[in-house]
Amino acid sequence: MGVWELLLVGVVMLLGLCGVLVPGVPGSWLVWAAVLWWALLDPTGLAWAVLAGTTVVLLVSQAVRWQLPPGRLIRRGGTRRIPVWAGVGALVGFVVVPVIGAIPGFVSGIYLSERLRLGRHGDALSATRTAMRSGGRSVLAELFACLLILAAWLGAVIWG
Repeated sequence: MGVWELLLVGVVMLLGLCGVLVPGVPGSWLVWAAVLWWALLDPTGLAWAVLAGTTVVLLVSQAVRWQLPPGRLIRRGGTRRIPVWAGVGALVGFVVVPVIGAIPGFVSGIYLSERLRLGRHGDALSATRTAMRSGGRSVLAELFACLLILAAWLGAVIWG
C-alpha cells in the first residue's frame, strides 16, 4: 500500500474520531470502515487480525454504550467547545500516558473548558460532573474504543 493511500486511511480515521464528538455522526463506524478499507487494499494476515480486533472492540464499545444512559455531552448552558476540549484532552492523555490516559484526559478537557467558561473551580467541577452524567460517559466509551483502534492500526502500519 502506498503512502498516499495510508494517509487517506489516516484522514478517514481522524474524521471518524472527530465524528465521535459530534452528535449524529457515526464516527466509530467511519474508523471501522477505514480499517476495513486498509485491510482490503493490503490483504495480509496482520491486516485481517487488526480488522478482526477492531470489530470486536467496536462491538464491545457499542454494547457498553447501550448500557449507559443516553444523552449529549453538551447540555443547556454548555458551549460547543466542550467536545473539542474533551477530544483534545483525550488525545493528549492517550499519547502522554498510553491508552489509559485518554480517560483522565477526556475529563480534564471538559473541566478545562468549563473552568474557562465559568471561572470558578466549584462551578467547573459541578458542570464537569453534569456533563459526564448527561452523556459524557457514552461519548468517552466510544472515543476510547476509536483511539484503541487507531493505535492498533498505527502499530500495524509502523511495526508490521
